[in-house]
Amino acid sequence: MSSTPSLFTDVELAAPVVIFQLTADYKADPSDKKINLGVGAYRTDEGQPWVLPVVRSLVLGKDSPAILQNRAGGVQSISGTGALRLAAEFLFRFYNKREKSTAVYVSSPTWGNQTAVFKNAGFTDHRTYRYWDADQCALDYKGMLEDIENAPEFSIFILHGCAHNPTGLDPSHEEWIGIAEACKRRNIFPVLDCAYQGFASGDPDVDAWSTRKFVELGFELLVCQSFAKNFGLYNERIGNLCLVMRDSPTLSRCRSQVELIVRAMYSNPPNHGARIVATTLSNPALKQEWLDNLHTMASRIKAMRHLLHSKLRSKGTPGNWDHIITQIGMFSYTGLNASQVEFLRKRHIYLLSSGRINMCGITTSNIDYLVESIHDAVTSVK
Repeated sequence: MSSTPSLFTDVELAAPVVIFQLTADYKADPSDKKINLGVGAYRTDEGQPWVLPVVRSLVLGKDSPAILQNRAGGVQSISGTGALRLAAEFLFRFYNKREKSTAVYVSSPTWGNQTAVFKNAGFTDHRTYRYWDADQCALDYKGMLEDIENAPEFSIFILHGCAHNPTGLDPSHEEWIGIAEACKRRNIFPVLDCAYQGFASGDPDVDAWSTRKFVELGFELLVCQSFAKNFGLYNERIGNLCLVMRDSPTLSRCRSQVELIVRAMYSNPPNHGARIVATTLSNPALKQEWLDNLHTMASRIKAMRHLLHSKLRSKGTPGNWDHIITQIGMFSYTGLNASQVEFLRKRHIYLLSSGRINMCGITTSNIDYLVESIHDAVTSVK
């Protein structure tokens, strides 16, 4: 072996990705009581992944004026994260030039990868807008509107189209209209991150309401879609970047540039998962079966929310737990603090330090132990 020092001697060891480390700790735990509430993937009541029996218009709707006017199009991406990366790269090259450094806003809190992806694309001005009211366990709608109104003109706002990660809390239709109107006044460019379409309500059309409202109001925007969750294709990495532009010529130019970005970044995405999605959505019988599968998954999540809420109340656990059933989608922001989460870790229950849990990790066989442990955490740890 050469004694010459490596050119990369000064490279520091990166901190482990929290969610990956949490999963590794869970797998290494020999306890038969262990519960994994961390990873964002669907699980059956037996705690197992579910391979669905059935595995452009989905997010916008087949009658969307943007589609009918040929000013909306998509580029296949490597799942939702890949779509977000393409969006960030495209915006840095062709939108960021209007300012020295365009401000990029994410919700507080948000999925941690959003800021990292935009940083890697070159953006340097990263900010947050208010979203979660910790005292009320509710949406800070007033604060969110104030932050939009005070944002620099032409800022980029990353919005969660549905099933907000990590809070599980979505604006109402009326609130979405208010958000869109505020964005319009400030000339905000919206990027809608739609990783969980279908998991909020069980109906992908219902979950696309916010995106379609922005299109209806005349916004140019980008939509980042993942089919990993709603098709159960976690390892196939299938996603889509949807571009909605002012007119057809603009769409053609912009999509051509995104395709060049793809060419230099990874050349071509895998097609196996894409063919499954395309075949399913283009076949009426298969599409209906997929919609039924979505309803099955969403229904189980809702049932676990109500069961957890009921059992916590029945046990007399201090606090108001109504937010568990008013939140939607796969995740719940429980309101547990970091010390209480650490207490639960000692009980072999794995969740993020923010208190976010994946409702799919709860089953009828582990919920009693979970409720007992949460009760003990809340009553004994402040």
